[in-house]
Amino acid sequence: MSKGSNTPVPTTALRVELGWRSGPGVPDADASALLLVNGKVRSDGDFVFYNQAAHPSGAVRHEGKRDGGGRVVDTLLVDLARVEPAIETVVLVASSDGGGFGQVPGLYIEVRDAARDDVVARFDSTGATVETAFVLGEFYRRQGAWKFRAVGQGYSSGLEGLATDFGITVDEPQHAAPPVPPAPAAPAPPPAAPPVTMPPPVTPPAHVAPPVTPPAAVQPPPPQAPPAQPVRLSKVTLTKAAPSVSLAKQGGTSGAMRVNLNWQVRKQFSGWGSKRGRAVAMHRDLDLDLCALYELGDGRKGVIQALGNAFGALHQPPYIHLDGDDRTGAVESGENLTINLDHQRDFRRILVFVTIYEGARSFADLHATVTLQPQYGAPIDFSLDECTVPSTVCALALITNTGGDLMVQREARYLVPERGVSPQRTIDRAYGWGMNWTPGRK
Repeated sequence: MSKGSNTPVPTTALRVELGWRSGPGVPDADASALLLVNGKVRSDGDFVFYNQAAHPSGAVRHEGKRDGGGRVVDTLLVDLARVEPAIETVVLVASSDGGGFGQVPGLYIEVRDAARDDVVARFDSTGATVETAFVLGEFYRRQGAWKFRAVGQGYSSGLEGLATDFGITVDEPQHAAPPVPPAPAAPAPPPAAPPVTMPPPVTPPAHVAPPVTPPAAVQPPPPQAPPAQPVRLSKVTLTKAAPSVSLAKQGGTSGAMRVNLNWQVRKQFSGWGSKRGRAVAMHRDLDLDLCALYELGDGRKGVIQALGNAFGALHQPPYIHLDGDDRTGAVESGENLTINLDHQRDFRRILVFVTIYEGARSFADLHATVTLQPQYGAPIDFSLDECTVPSTVCALALITNTGGDLMVQREARYLVPERGVSPQRTIDRAYGWGMNWTPGRK
């Protein structure tokens, strides 16, 4: 498509892919969406991006990134059938982190039929220079049907400036207040006036009762709605060049921290069968298990995993809880661990890892993203490298207590178990946990 052109959208379930070529010195980029009425959002909930992954209606969801073959793709899932009637436009945005889009080669937006994986529309954005945010395209209603338009409008003010233009309230960094000068000395009070002699009060006759005014009923003040929280755009992406970060420096010192793993599978099947004389792929579900090895400050060690129903506990040792067992890889569900940062001094180290329980023989063709979302701090995310070995277990992140501060280290390390050795025992040996393992099922 050319800039400004439009095309009808033949289906409602769509996958929107923002892609670019990766390489040394290429800034990172992110996809986001804004749902508009009369050109503005109704509230900050109409903004879907990396820190707010789903719209309340379920119409738009941020799936996350995958990196492979020299190309990075960030994906949004859009279900136009679930867009509320008041919404007129769904704006599709790209924002860069670490440089302008003039340094991002091969930037494009592609709209695909989510069921058939056919390309519905594609727009290649060219000619960018210092812009750090782009409206690449939009879905809009026309005579009861949806269309897609290629826009290509750039902003040099980044995602913050673009979001503000559409009515989003953005959380600004806090600055120290200037010192307050001392108040001038108060003037001396005037001399007290001489006392005034008053006549004695007159007592009314005994048969006349003084009037009594009933006290007015005190009405409690009406409940105040909680103030709207501004949208926080800050985030931390761990890379090979910058693999670690302090939770304390990002504000993650208390509350719950969710660790999420989501994934996409490009080609995953278990074998071949026949149908009317033709060979067909026999697909089966991929079941990944998010797990954690922990060591507490008092020396206790253990594992959190669905295998053996070792789901842990959030408000008692080990202060880590596995939320459930998911097979979809979706951001809002997926595999989730929750870590209680109110007890961070009780942790010595935590190793978050993932195993393949069934559905595949290795992590090849699997694109996964890990996100650590502290309750009171900036999110931390990273993508896994492409797997080139027959691995069934991958170390994701190592969290270590260093002087009372938790340091998060990106591992992204694929391990290959020896014959007859379980993935859990393999990761134990690699990181020296020293636990005894027995067979288990879930």
